[in-house]
Amino acid sequence: MAKVRVGKGEPLEKALRIFKKKLDREGTLKEMRAKKHYEKPSERKKRKAKNARLARY
Repeated sequence: MAKVRVGKGEPLEKALRIFKKKLDREGTLKEMRAKKHYEKPSERKKRKAKNARLARY
């Protein structure tokens, strides 16, 4: 779980930006979006193959 401590006098926008970066690094948002809808096994294979092809370049 991502936690951000907000210092005294620190703007909320800065804390929110840090929080979003932490979520992005942990992959929490990506995982949540992936679980939002069911993905058929054939679609999962296609997506993984596409990502593997893109990763080579």
